Amino acid sequence: MGDIPSAVLFACTQNTVRSPMAEALMKHLHSTRTYVDSAGLRAGELDPLAIEVIRELGIDLSRHKPKTFDDMHDSFYDVIITLSPEAQHRAIEMTRTMACDVEYWPTMDATIVEGSREQRLAAYRQVRDHLMRRILQRFPLMPGPTV
Repeated sequence: MGDIPSAVLFACTQNTVRSPMAEALMKHLHSTRTYVDSAGLRAGELDPLAIEVIRELGIDLSRHKPKTFDDMHDSFYDVIITLSPEAQHRAIEMTRTMACDVEYWPTMDATIVEGSREQRLAAYRQVRDHLMRRILQRFPLMPGPTV
């Protein structure tokens, strides 16, 4: 654990909240060190609340185009990190003949939270912060040069 692979795929159910957030966070933290992408089982529309809570960290998610596993043309990933049980099953199936690790990071689906806008935003922030912690734990930042 802790090594930065050359290519990482984050996967969830629709590629509209969890996996795009994880992709954006990983790119923000490690963009020069690894190739990062995301996909889902089904196509969906990028969630505006996901865009909003990622923007709070100064990251622009608005240009993300949700895609499915079937849209993926390459299968060169060193690690596939799945964020939903459905994506975990698909990744295991997909990697049976590949030299690729699959890791399951159970992550809440913020879209099921009901309530006021602020309550819903709190759920999205919880997902964002959970993903940030997991990414930093699994792929720690390298110390910068000392002056």
